[in-house]
Amino acid sequence: MFNVRDLFQWERFITPSIIRIFYALVVIVAILLGISGIVSGLQMMQVSPFGGVGMAFLSVIGAFAAILGTRIACEFVLIMFRMNDHLGVLRSRAEM
Repeated sequence: MFNVRDLFQWERFITPSIIRIFYALVVIVAILLGISGIVSGLQMMQVSPFGGVGMAFLSVIGAFAAILGTRIACEFVLIMFRMNDHLGVLRSRAEM
């Protein structure tokens, strides 16, 4: 997986190893922000019932959108690294 020595060597990319940790952190933050928005929406219901329900609903939608967008971005990064690996294999085959 990830070794501290990899930080000082350029033969191996560390992003594919770290991307899962980054994704997990973003999911945790999105869930916490979604829960915070729901709680704020429930508190807002005392002042404006429709506004509170709308805020709670939009918080849930926003959390799901953040998780989905982050997943797509992480997969894009991994696809770029995988394409680089496959292009390296094709280059080594062409040199033979």
